[in-house]
Amino acid sequence: MEVCYQLPVLPLDRPVPKHVLSRRGAISFSSSSSLFGAPDPRQLSQRRGAISYDSSDQTALYIRMLARLGSESEVAVCSAPERRVRRLLSLQRYLHSSRLLRGLAQQIPLPILDEDYSGQARCMLEKVGNWNFDIFLFDRLTNGNGLITLTFHLLDQYGLVELFRLDVVRLWRFLVLVQEDYHAHNPYHNAVHAADVTQAMYCYLREPALSKSLTSYDILLGLLAAATHDLDHPGVNQPFLIKTDHYLASLYKNTSVLENHHWKSAVGLLRETGLLSHLPAEDSLSLERDLGSLILATDISRQNDYLSRFRLHLDQSNLCLSNASHRHFVLQMALKCADICNPCRPWELSKQWSEKVTEEFFQQGDVEKKHKLEVSPLCDRANNTMGNIQIGFMTYVAEPLFTEWSRFSDTRLSQTMLGHMGLNKASWGSREQSPSPDPPPTPPLAQASPKTNLREGEYPDAS
Repeated sequence: MEVCYQLPVLPLDRPVPKHVLSRRGAISFSSSSSLFGAPDPRQLSQRRGAISYDSSDQTALYIRMLARLGSESEVAVCSAPERRVRRLLSLQRYLHSSRLLRGLAQQIPLPILDEDYSGQARCMLEKVGNWNFDIFLFDRLTNGNGLITLTFHLLDQYGLVELFRLDVVRLWRFLVLVQEDYHAHNPYHNAVHAADVTQAMYCYLREPALSKSLTSYDILLGLLAAATHDLDHPGVNQPFLIKTDHYLASLYKNTSVLENHHWKSAVGLLRETGLLSHLPAEDSLSLERDLGSLILATDISRQNDYLSRFRLHLDQSNLCLSNASHRHFVLQMALKCADICNPCRPWELSKQWSEKVTEEFFQQGDVEKKHKLEVSPLCDRANNTMGNIQIGFMTYVAEPLFTEWSRFSDTRLSQTMLGHMGLNKASWGSREQSPSPDPPPTPPLAQASPKTNLREGEYPDAS
């Protein structure tokens, strides 16, 4: 069975260019044997390279994507631990290069040359620590380069570029590749979401409880994790990958499938660009491991484990931020908060994110219906409403987490977040009670934002 609705597949109508065969890419979502099926290990030797393994732990360092010949998706395993990692085009870059190879007109976005827009973006960066920072507007002012611009600015503002002797050209290339490897067609899990999480992470890093204790390494790690935490997200959740026998689910043994892929994809980009190549090997490997630990903490299916541990620390008052392991745990909790902070934003921003996550849910449900699969919870647009999804997410996921975070960091920001969440929850409740309520006043700039979807509402069993 072939699935291509709203999900990436490779072209069937032409041979694979040689330069594509030597470069790395994203996830291929098609298989002749099963719906998003994993390749049969017995057939791997007959297929062309796709997944490169880290032989030390048998998990994928990165995913390679190749074109299909005929009606079969060509996916295979290549073990080359000593060979230098080479680049394959990500899905977005592959499709872009395909248009060029076919001689089609290249649609190049306007560069950031307009002084009016770049000046406004710089003005916004002066207030990047404000909780009401409008990431949608910032992304428009930077011509869709919000994640690159924001992350580079924050790294430079903290003096991390100079302190860690990061090559500016390599850093910029790394951030460009990170942004490109987010799927722009995802309503929610895209580069704008990553930029929003990075901005929220910055707000948390500035909180007194953290700012007094965090080292420069902690800050670098937190910002990199926020920027890459959903890298190459396919726009469907883990249960979908498992029930469709996707090879990533098999690769990671149905455990934190997406989070492991995000982490390994980020590691692949770090190594490819050589961003940390000037550091001692032990230091760069340590950063890669710590980066994975932060990204894996965003698995929503493990929410209760982290929350219980956090609550226990707070009850016993034994969090000691001079201890490196305790600081790392707090960074994990900060990233978890940043990842699902949308209900805590002002209404005009929170509502846009709610629309985006709900649409991404419903698009997955539409695919499941089309192929006669069991529709995942919250993904059936006929039986769920945006308001009910958001109220449930706030009640069972967001409120418990942010309540404990406010115990740890009892500041004006924490109270502001809880206040916004209470108001937003009440607004969704009133809309559910009234079929056609008058919408609350929304600033014109927020109204101009595209209405697509987000995916932080994956509760309580999705990840």
